[in-house]
Amino acid sequence: MLNLHVIAGTLIFLVTLVVIMVRPSGVSEAVAAAGGAVLMLLGGYVRPGEAASLLLTSWNIYGFFLGMMAISALADQAGIFDMLAHWAGEWARGSGVRLYLAVFVVGMVITAFLSNDATALILTPVVYALVTRLRLPVMPFLFACTFIADTASFVLPVSNPINILFLDAFGGGLSTFLRYLLLPSLFCIGLNIAVFVWLFRCDIRTRYTPSDLPEVELPNRQFFNFTAATLALIAVAYLVGTATQFPLSFVALGGSGLLFAGAVRYRCLDTAKFGREISWSLFVFITGLFIIVRAVENLGLTAAFGRGLLQLAGDSPLQAVLITAGGTALGANLINNVPMALVMISVLGTIHANSLNRALIYASIFGADLGPNLTTVGSLATMLWLFILRRKGLEVSTQEYFKLGVTVVPVMIVIGSLLIWLNL
Repeated sequence: MLNLHVIAGTLIFLVTLVVIMVRPSGVSEAVAAAGGAVLMLLGGYVRPGEAASLLLTSWNIYGFFLGMMAISALADQAGIFDMLAHWAGEWARGSGVRLYLAVFVVGMVITAFLSNDATALILTPVVYALVTRLRLPVMPFLFACTFIADTASFVLPVSNPINILFLDAFGGGLSTFLRYLLLPSLFCIGLNIAVFVWLFRCDIRTRYTPSDLPEVELPNRQFFNFTAATLALIAVAYLVGTATQFPLSFVALGGSGLLFAGAVRYRCLDTAKFGREISWSLFVFITGLFIIVRAVENLGLTAAFGRGLLQLAGDSPLQAVLITAGGTALGANLINNVPMALVMISVLGTIHANSLNRALIYASIFGADLGPNLTTVGSLATMLWLFILRRKGLEVSTQEYFKLGVTVVPVMIVIGSLLIWLNL
């Protein structure tokens, strides 16, 4: 009976992941995750009290997600992203190559302080509008938006919500995060830009007329200035909060509350648009995954996976880091990086804490953040980017995306893993 119980629980887990990836008949990721969680509860794999306790202890994650989405939505209403794109166009002075570099830099800054989802969701349509107005090839610039969203998503802990998942589970301040991931992030960003400039050199080696740049009509100059100052304050608060291990949900919610008050004060709040830009279904998705992964953990599957990981690594720390980063990256493309991150958190929780385990934690963050650049289904940011493109009448196949991603991701994983290992 025990074997059948384990088999049934494993099947629920696998079928849920397949439904999340395939989305049959338009079933959303949130509905799939919620359905899998209900089955796990009904099957007794997770007790209701255990599930409630798990979700209550995850308050920091929920608060951070809500705060980040609200900050991005309000910054968009203030015209911050439109103005950044305009400044990039002015700085490029008619050069397609310079504009391409500027898009990467703007994307990196937005990702670093507002998360990769903000870059995909808000920068993508802004860049699309800009390059079509300037009559430049669209796809190279749009690929820059989505790739930098994931490539720069481990610059800081707040650059990707997945980073908060790991830090919430294992702790670790800003100095430790930067010690392991600063050099890998700088290398990956530099390689990404260099390779893409080379690959798209024929498309971006063109010029545009600076006078064709669209004028940015700010809803309110005072609100724009207030938002810019508040974003700078939030960025500093993130750094201080991470360094002192202060709950980042407080920073995100406090910053969003300040921006919300400013929007009301300057009469610039579009409540309907604000409500649409908060992805409420994301909370259902995350909640379902929390319960499903806890069920898999209760079945002993993640502990077995952890033992297998250590056996595969043998006595080589470098091999352990490579396998962890590469395996997490591969898993992120097979089952999406959010459930893969939760699985790895459970796996690493079964390994005895030491310096190698600390390196494996950051190798997992590295793989979960960067790996999704291989396929269109690896991360929520990429899926959001693809959705925006489809609304514009553009299609990007998984094969086309993979051909582009495979030019950079494998090298990034190997070199980045080596840089993480050097910190042991």
